[in-house]
Amino acid sequence: MKLEFSGKRALILGGTCEMALVLAKILLENQIFPILTYRNTDGYNRIHNCLKNVPKDCFHCLHVDFSTNEFILPENLDYLIDFLQEDFESLIPGACNNTIESYFTTNITRRSQVIQRVSRNMLAQRKGRLIYVSSTAALRPNPGQGFYAAAKTASEAIYRNVGLELGDRGITAVSLRVGYIESGRGRTYITNTPSIKKYVLKMNQVVETILFLMSDSATGLNGVEILMDRGLTSGKALIH
Repeated sequence: MKLEFSGKRALILGGTCEMALVLAKILLENQIFPILTYRNTDGYNRIHNCLKNVPKDCFHCLHVDFSTNEFILPENLDYLIDFLQEDFESLIPGACNNTIESYFTTNITRRSQVIQRVSRNMLAQRKGRLIYVSSTAALRPNPGQGFYAAAKTASEAIYRNVGLELGDRGITAVSLRVGYIESGRGRTYITNTPSIKKYVLKMNQVVETILFLMSDSATGLNGVEILMDRGLTSGKALIH
C-alpha cells in the first residue's frame, strides 16, 4: 500500500531521541519537511550528525526550552509528532517535591502550551494531525513509574480532547501506546530482563506505524489511544 500525505511540514518534539531521528529520515523520503526540537548544544549536534548527509535546507533544528513558556514555534504546521519525555523514576514516598513539580511542569504544563499553540495554528488552515508517542505504562506501570505514568496519562487526555474538540474542523489526534522498544535506555532493561524479550518491538516497527498514523489513510483514527506492545498488556499476568 502506498501511503499518501496531505501535509508537508512536521514539528517533532523530542527531536534528539533515536526514534525521532529515524522518523525524520523517513519523512524526508516522503517529501515531508521535519522540524526537530532540541534543548542544548549536545542535542543540536546529535541532530546534525545524524542528518549530516541531508542538505541543510531540507530540515530545521528548533531550540525549545521548556523551563519557560517563552519558546517560539513555527507556523503552517501540518503535523505534530511528540516524543518528548523526561526521565524520572522514583518510588512515590521518596520522591523530591521540587523534582515532582519540575517534572510535571515540563511534561504536562509545557506540553499543553505547545499543543494549544500548534492546534490554534492548524485551525487557520483547517487541517492538522497530532500524534503522541505514549507508553503502556499509562495503562500498567511498573513500580517506580507512578510519576511517568501520570504524565503519560494526562498528556493522552489532552491529545484526546484536542481530537474531540477540533475533529470536525480538520484537526485530529491520536496517541500510540508503545511497549518495550529496542532503542535508547530501553536496551539495557531489555538485556537485563530476558522474560520480556518476546514482547520487544523493533524501532522501525514503531516508526513505520507512526508514519502510517500520519498518512491520509489513518485520519479516521481520532481521539483514541492505540496499543502497540505485542500483547504484553492483553492478559492478566504481569511481567517481572
